[in-house]
Amino acid sequence: MDGQKPSSGAAAQKCSQKISLLSSPMRAIIRLRRTAHILKKGRSPTERRTLQGDPQSKFLQRQISLGKAKLGSASASILSQASFENAQYFTFDTSVQPPLTRSSKRRKRSRNPRVLYPGSTRRYLPAEQTSKAKRCLLLLVGIICFQILNAIENLDDNLLKYDLDGLERTMHREVFGQPLAIESITALLKDYLATHIHNKPLVISFNGPSGVGKSHVGWLLAKHFRSVVGHSFVLHYFTMHHCPDNASSLACQLDLSEKISDMVTQAEIEEKIPFFILDEVELMSPALLETLSRFLQTNQTNEFLNAVYILISKVGGKEITDFLLQNVSSDLPRPQSEVEELMTSLRPVLSNVHPLWGFVEIVPFVLLEKNHIQSCFYEEMMSEGIYPDTNHIEHLASQLSYYVEGGRQYAIMGCKQVVATVNLL
Repeated sequence: MDGQKPSSGAAAQKCSQKISLLSSPMRAIIRLRRTAHILKKGRSPTERRTLQGDPQSKFLQRQISLGKAKLGSASASILSQASFENAQYFTFDTSVQPPLTRSSKRRKRSRNPRVLYPGSTRRYLPAEQTSKAKRCLLLLVGIICFQILNAIENLDDNLLKYDLDGLERTMHREVFGQPLAIESITALLKDYLATHIHNKPLVISFNGPSGVGKSHVGWLLAKHFRSVVGHSFVLHYFTMHHCPDNASSLACQLDLSEKISDMVTQAEIEEKIPFFILDEVELMSPALLETLSRFLQTNQTNEFLNAVYILISKVGGKEITDFLLQNVSSDLPRPQSEVEELMTSLRPVLSNVHPLWGFVEIVPFVLLEKNHIQSCFYEEMMSEGIYPDTNHIEHLASQLSYYVEGGRQYAIMGCKQVVATVNLL
């Protein structure tokens, strides 16, 4: 054939036999079609539209259509069979790659996700941006601090109405030789009275020998709290007066139970804390102590938990006296470790008397020295309108009995005999 190079082998002979069946018009159509296809592929879409109006292009298209009309159905079938069996004459130009689609571009980009920076540029860390959440956090912290400050101020306001600072000054002025006991009482009252809701009642036990100021402190507490919360919320109970020896034990129990219940119920209605000052507890019968202990438990209703009980007794006075005489120190205040040791040794003694002392706050009252007895004489003579002559006071104080230990004198009966001695003047 014209324009075709001879090839070797059986494949070339078979291909030449198939092409030889085609007529010269068919070969001309194939060449024209290939030329038109190459021209279309080498131009942009705009150039293709322009090419459609070109005379040469129109001429080629016309020649192709005429050639197709001349060919019969046999020639067309042979052409299609030859085109599928031999792709040499119908393969388009593969030098021009098809355009990449979006999916192929995405796949190609995902293969190399690393970002390469130019070597000549400086790298900077991303700028830190302030978060608005920090402002909200600061606002929340400010609100919490304000609430805590407000709660502290409310506690201070609650303590102000009890005037515990004034009570402490009064006790320091009128009670002699008991600075540690006064500080302990004030600290316990401040901690308890700072709020109105509690999980147990406050029970304080004044223990010590006779004449050291226990009953006087109880009288000062009753006087102070009556002026603060009212007379109806303070009970000053004397065992010998409210429950004498000729009274029945059952009547004493019912009387004490009714008084405590009525005061506690009324105090809960008016949101106040009642005060029960019980003197001469060592004279109470075991049945009366048992009745009292039921009000001191923690498993009670809320109104019985908001109450203050002061127990005054001489129980443990001998142990306190022996401990003090065995541990005579200098004029400096007693260390806290010595006071804690005294309370530790005193609690088992009190618990043997009755179990209610096992869960109370113990405040020991120690012996008074000779200078404290002279102060008692001075105050008593001033209250009776007697001129307090110093020599006279020393003479009266020397007539009392004292423990002498380590060069120091401790009154055996304390200030109990001072009132009787002044009344004889």
